[in-house]
Amino acid sequence: MSVELNHTIVYARDKKMSAEFLASILGLEVGAPFGPFIPVVTSNGVTLDFYEGGEGPITPQHYAFLVSEDDFDAIFDRIEAAGLTYYADPSHTRPGEINRMDGGRGAYFDDPDGHNMEIITRPYGSGSSDSSGS
Repeated sequence: MSVELNHTIVYARDKKMSAEFLASILGLEVGAPFGPFIPVVTSNGVTLDFYEGGEGPITPQHYAFLVSEDDFDAIFDRIEAAGLTYYADPSHTRPGEINRMDGGRGAYFDDPDGHNMEIITRPYGSGSSDSSGS
């Protein structure tokens, strides 16, 4: 059996702004609108479909992106250039730091709607046993 994630919906107050934000930080393209969605496609074919839906507050979700070491550097440069606060941990208790879990690097940052975005260079559990995140 082959099961792959194809797409997920990302709720946003302004779908165009949120899609453009993420695409610009990650170095991706914003796709043409499809129905009520504005898509951002990752290199492994998973689409994040930005959607303006519902009333009231948006419940923040977590989205993690596995990137190469070189891509991490480029993305991290864009995070810093945008003046975004980044964190070493998902709880945002270590601002201005990156983590080095599993022998890689990782950082968290928020999108305009408070979604917790993460970039990592190694999948968790794939490397060294250092789980301190430092």
